[in-house]
Amino acid sequence: MSLEEKVGQLFVMHVYGHTATAPDQRDVETNRKELGVDDAAALIARYHLGGIIYFGWAHNTRTPHQIAALSRGIQQAAARALPSGIPVLISVDQEHGAVARVGAPATLLPGAMALGASGSHEHAREAARIAGVELRALGIRQDHAPDADVNVNPANPVIGVRSFGSDPEAVAGFVTAQIEGYRSAGVATAAKHFPGHGDTTDDSHTELPRIDHTREEWERYDAPPFRAAVAAGVDSVMTAHIVVPALDPSGDPATLSHPIVTGVLREELGYDGVVATDSLAMRGVRTKYGDGRVAVLALKAGVDQLLNPPQPQVAWDAVLQAVADGELSEDRVDASVLRVLRMKAGVGLITEDGTAAPDLMAETEPAVGGAAHLAAADRIAEATTTLLSNDDATLPLSPRTHRDVLVVGADPRSPSGTTGPPTSVLADTLTGLGFTATALSTGASPDAALIEKAVAAAEGVDAVVVATYNVATHAATARDHTQAANAALFAALPTGEAGAPDGQAALVAALKATGVPVVALAIRNPYDVARLPHVDAALASYSWTDVELRAAARVIAGRATPRGRLPVPVRRADDPAQVLYPVGHGLTY
Repeated sequence: MSLEEKVGQLFVMHVYGHTATAPDQRDVETNRKELGVDDAAALIARYHLGGIIYFGWAHNTRTPHQIAALSRGIQQAAARALPSGIPVLISVDQEHGAVARVGAPATLLPGAMALGASGSHEHAREAARIAGVELRALGIRQDHAPDADVNVNPANPVIGVRSFGSDPEAVAGFVTAQIEGYRSAGVATAAKHFPGHGDTTDDSHTELPRIDHTREEWERYDAPPFRAAVAAGVDSVMTAHIVVPALDPSGDPATLSHPIVTGVLREELGYDGVVATDSLAMRGVRTKYGDGRVAVLALKAGVDQLLNPPQPQVAWDAVLQAVADGELSEDRVDASVLRVLRMKAGVGLITEDGTAAPDLMAETEPAVGGAAHLAAADRIAEATTTLLSNDDATLPLSPRTHRDVLVVGADPRSPSGTTGPPTSVLADTLTGLGFTATALSTGASPDAALIEKAVAAAEGVDAVVVATYNVATHAATARDHTQAANAALFAALPTGEAGAPDGQAALVAALKATGVPVVALAIRNPYDVARLPHVDAALASYSWTDVELRAAARVIAGRATPRGRLPVPVRRADDPAQVLYPVGHGLTY
């Protein structure tokens, strides 16, 4: 391979369009503006591209047949354009739950925190296997999952329910199970976001977070899931755009840190697989250096794959120039290329002699969204719904005593754009179970007029179900390390001031004042219950795609037994040092 071909293997880019050679005109124009090419085929040819990542916002993921055709077109373009003939590794962020790029009719499964609530490694393994089988049928050979972050901060704006929980050893077990599940389906995995993005109130998409764990705290709280991933043979590890002074005092983000990527991940944890950056378009990695310099520093740190550089030509030229100047040796580039090729061989893209595998695509019909997979998703979801409170045995509701049900609340857009809206899904499911249920969307920030409308709609009904979505948190950050034995490490928790009343909380208060039984369902973060007025019953579904909502409705109606247990503690909003519901809490009936 030429140097240019080898450098190309290190780049993973997005491209706009639903086909490899004939995207819609608006996508052609966007590609020209952002990437300097018309379509995926031209992108591959220009950069000798090693990988492409799919996104819904890039119009890559419309339907299973379209996705499969796009993947086939990409591989055909690579066969024509790349002198090496090496296939492209197509990847996606399909964590399920809150992050899902491929939507229905493909199977949608509970996300990480929901699986953590199930307490079942077998459920996590089966969910990953199903996800992997369907992705592979679409020509996607890598999923940027599982998330190995330990969500020890309830105010974390970027991880939250994407994490399996707040206990490091529990998270490690679920990470291992999912790696095993994906491997059984022939799909590569990516543990993220190293060295751990769980304890931050900042979002690395928009700023550069700082993690102030000591080295001992990092070893105790952040490292176990990544150690488990390495032991399980994870195919790649994705870096985080975060500053961790205890691991590298330079102030550079972990993605660009030789002490973290090479010193900690490779040398201390013994990892010799692919290391990939998180998106290089994120603000967190672009605060100190220009886009060309970022690409070079990431490779110098020990990274192998450069994901989504915002100016690909700038990054490409900078890497080639760094080799020409001797800042990067060609041997260093070769080491990364070999890791990438090993990963491609591991998922069947190339044969032992380095040539392209003869059959890169499978039929989509039997694998994607089949009855067996959909039934398994429903079964797994029923094990995740968590009943947090249930005064006077309010739940389960019965059509004999609570026939007329009003469902109100937030209607966030589905992660994949193919399911929902949540209030309608809940109401339709309850109606199918014998209730007369009506949906009224009040949004995540209802104003006085909407609250008044909801109160009027509640007149004469037998019960109200309120879907809440990220009820405003207190101003202070509660650093949550779950175990009482660890409390001394964080004795000086900030208390701050309580935030202004939240519209969702005001909605619940107004509905409670009507005297109608109110059931609150947290459809994302389970912490909502601590920020609401007292309700008759409260549950958590951990996500708002149809599979979790249908399961929650069956639990509310008594058609399924609540079995989920909190994988994170819920702390009091007015006093974060006090635990309202501990890890492992969950009622049943």
